[in-house]
Amino acid sequence: MSVLDPTPETGESRPAGDDPGGVALDVLHETCYEYEAPVSLAHHLAYLRPLTDAYQILNAYSLDVDPAPAQCRDGTDVFGNACCHFTLQQAHRVLRVRAHARLRVSPRFGLLQPEAAPDWRQVRDRLRYVARAPFDPAVEFVQPSPYVPRLEALREYAQPSFPPGRPVAEGALDLMHRIHADFQYEARSTEIDTPLEEAFDQRRGVCQDFAHLMAGSLRMLGLPARYVSGYLRTHSGDGPLFVGADASHAWVQVYAPGTPGIPADGWLDLDPTNDVVPASGHVRLAVGRDYGDVAPLRGVIRGGGHHRLTVGVTTRLLGPG
Repeated sequence: MSVLDPTPETGESRPAGDDPGGVALDVLHETCYEYEAPVSLAHHLAYLRPLTDAYQILNAYSLDVDPAPAQCRDGTDVFGNACCHFTLQQAHRVLRVRAHARLRVSPRFGLLQPEAAPDWRQVRDRLRYVARAPFDPAVEFVQPSPYVPRLEALREYAQPSFPPGRPVAEGALDLMHRIHADFQYEARSTEIDTPLEEAFDQRRGVCQDFAHLMAGSLRMLGLPARYVSGYLRTHSGDGPLFVGADASHAWVQVYAPGTPGIPADGWLDLDPTNDVVPASGHVRLAVGRDYGDVAPLRGVIRGGGHHRLTVGVTTRLLGPG
């Protein structure tokens, strides 16, 4: 299958005064499964199409699957992410999936004023259940999830960043700084099924662990946190060399409604792996409760036996946005 979708620009304008430092990026994501025995039937779900909004405009996108699927259906999940379901009915020992995107990314938080955010306790309290009170969808991201269970150790770890009266964005930034300082990024130090408690105890992990640790810490205080899957441009001119993007990247969003410099949806992106507020070098693919909601590619197969997985991502700067 080859789907070429030259997506028109959304027509949305950037908020007045936003930092203009946007860039044009080219992203190539290649996945290859090699099976020791033939796979006779496979159903897959892909989250490989980048999100699009006023700050991230998708100009072109293609998805190539080899062998060609018998069925393919694009859709949108409950969190608003674009996804693709495809079925392979011919026997195969190799599956190749190639996603190619060209997009323009602009900074969303250039005018952030964390000190002017609401008190973190106000954000927490507005999400508690009150009969006949308006429902805020962000409450879903306060709850535990399969990869981010409730751990009392995370509450104790997060508490020093959130003394009484501290603005929620300031507290979240402080928590990000502490996680970056206290935990070591180490490739292949964990697997995707490594329990969060184990990653916390060993004080090292990969970007998914950093994101899960921060999301879990925020949720234990009653603050909504979303997991973000995406890509990272590891080096930008004279800027810092980032880590965590040799396959794909992950970070978090904390709910800080009413904070100056945050879009109207109230979500602030934070990358604890690199200790930065994401700007034009971070490409958002999808948001969810944890990795399990937005894994780039997953599926159910018949046959196959053991397999070898190879994933590569190349993010290139094309020029100013």
